[in-house]
Amino acid sequence: MADQPEGPAGPIATASLTGHSAGEQAFLDTAAVQRMPHAWLVSGPRGIGKMTLAYRMARHQLSGNDSRGDMFGGPASLYMAPDEGLFRRILAGGHGDLQVIERTMNPKTKKMRGDIVVDQIRALGRFFSMTSSEGGWRIAIIDGAEEMNPNAANALLKLLEEPPENCLLILVSHSAGRLLPTIRSRCRHLVLRTLVEADAITVLEEQLPELAAEERLGLIRLAEGSPGRAMAMAAEGGLQAYSELLGLVRDLPQLDYGAVHALGDRLNRANGEAAYGVWIDLLRLWLSRLTRGGAGLEQMSEAVEGEVALATRLTGSVGLDRWVELWEKIGGLAMRAERVNLERKQVVLNAFMALESTARN
Repeated sequence: MADQPEGPAGPIATASLTGHSAGEQAFLDTAAVQRMPHAWLVSGPRGIGKMTLAYRMARHQLSGNDSRGDMFGGPASLYMAPDEGLFRRILAGGHGDLQVIERTMNPKTKKMRGDIVVDQIRALGRFFSMTSSEGGWRIAIIDGAEEMNPNAANALLKLLEEPPENCLLILVSHSAGRLLPTIRSRCRHLVLRTLVEADAITVLEEQLPELAAEERLGLIRLAEGSPGRAMAMAAEGGLQAYSELLGLVRDLPQLDYGAVHALGDRLNRANGEAAYGVWIDLLRLWLSRLTRGGAGLEQMSEAVEGEVALATRLTGSVGLDRWVELWEKIGGLAMRAERVNLERKQVVLNAFMALESTARN
């Protein structure tokens, strides 16, 4: 997997810290006293730079750099210039002492697996049992650790119970609560936070300077403060799709089924699979924002004009439990449709009919 952009305003910065992220500083402090845990868990929302931090940690250990640093004896930063040889080798996947584990393609179905399987973790055990090719550490990063299936998680737990020497395991998780408690308890846990809105917009200005200011603001709010997620949404036309979605539901319980059918036809085309995925994700995101705002869990900041007024009207006329139930129902519908290869247009029609039914009640 390609590394994420480097720089002082990179995705792993937090609003309350300057110079280092909280995660970087914790890692540096631990390395300074030479009591490195055998496993770290880096968790937090998607798109805030967890893999950037994991790669920085790995590069630091593989560089043998922990004795060089600032006037106090420790390294001043985990930053490594992209033109350094070690950086380029890791980016190209050419370092023999670093392994990255993530979901892979199923050779039978030719589709991405839904989880990390036990054979991948067993291979990791063999990797750790080997002598380092360069005489230092052997390091593995598990990207999306919560996606391990039960057999894989149990295999990892055995590895954590008897960790080999000079081996470092970095678990990156978007939802650490889904990991086994016994796995979490054996890791040093770093929780990364999203940026405050102003800092997140600054990151987006640097990465996507061609966007208008109101687009950047809308994307950051839609991505809930995650610059990485906002950039992914921008690449998929997420803000425009979200505006179209709100246009379709603005008059609920009335729906323009001509427009809904046109949307279904568009997403049902041979090249519409990616757009379909974006639409399903945005529909569930809108329902999530609707219910959290209606429950008073957070103040909704408009990503698109009119969003707050629509949420106020819908949550005022229908109980929040019904909207939560609908959020779960649409998620289940999308999963079942993928398993049985249901026509995408039918999924879209069923989702909007469920919206109409909920709003009427």
